Amino acid sequence: MIEVRYSAAPSSVETATTADLRESFLVQNLFRPGEVHGVYTHDDRLVVGGAVPGTGQLELPAWDALGTASHLERRELGIVNVGQSGHVLVDNEKFELQHLDGLYVGRGSEVVFAGADAAFYFVSAPAHATYPTTALSHPTIEPVALGTAAGANERSLYRYAWGQELQTSVLQFGVTVIADGSVWNTFPPHLHDRRTEVYLYVDLDEQDRIFHFLGQPGATRHLVLQNREAVISPPWSIHSGAGTGSYAFVWAMGGENNTYTDLTPVALEDL
Repeated sequence: MIEVRYSAAPSSVETATTADLRESFLVQNLFRPGEVHGVYTHDDRLVVGGAVPGTGQLELPAWDALGTASHLERRELGIVNVGQSGHVLVDNEKFELQHLDGLYVGRGSEVVFAGADAAFYFVSAPAHATYPTTALSHPTIEPVALGTAAGANERSLYRYAWGQELQTSVLQFGVTVIADGSVWNTFPPHLHDRRTEVYLYVDLDEQDRIFHFLGQPGATRHLVLQNREAVISPPWSIHSGAGTGSYAFVWAMGGENNTYTDLTPVALEDL
């Protein structure tokens, strides 16, 4: 099953009801046992999805919204296992993925998900070229330390595909882990004028929530999310959040370029 989302104008956020905001930007219910679910957003044509194989196997679907015979006929794919041990078959080659391990899959491949305790999150983006499938083990990625404990935004940034080292067409993705005692992510916030970004929040306890801020600087709104829910951030929107407990999030971007540092900082006085 796939849901299609259309682009929203920046001004629409300022007057939207909470229900309107959730309908436009919140992604829920991706992870259902034995199923694959996705959302196709017209913002940079990204597809975000979840696959929970259970005791069987699940193929990456060629949904009608893509207009192709296979999902990756004209796309590339990033995968992060937000569950426990599982594996992904890429053209019958097996890749084992533990919790928060990633996998980049190049254009044209066939993908199958497996693992009784696994929960695979994936993002695909249009691709103009084919690059090699690459396993991305979370423990082997050297994190970038960001923020401070005093600012309540201490975090570790794990860059899986970010425009350097691993070559992709447009897709970038990785994982950020918030340090114990900190609450803020991506703070102070910024904008990506030429890229859409999606956050999937993971590893929250059942009683905890994320307060995610979106919209143009000076006219922001917020959404309240629970574990394994995502937010679509169009190029004109900031993306920042705070949690009531420990958490991590998977970030993924696609758009006109894949230069990781192509962003516009937002000063706190402009919020």
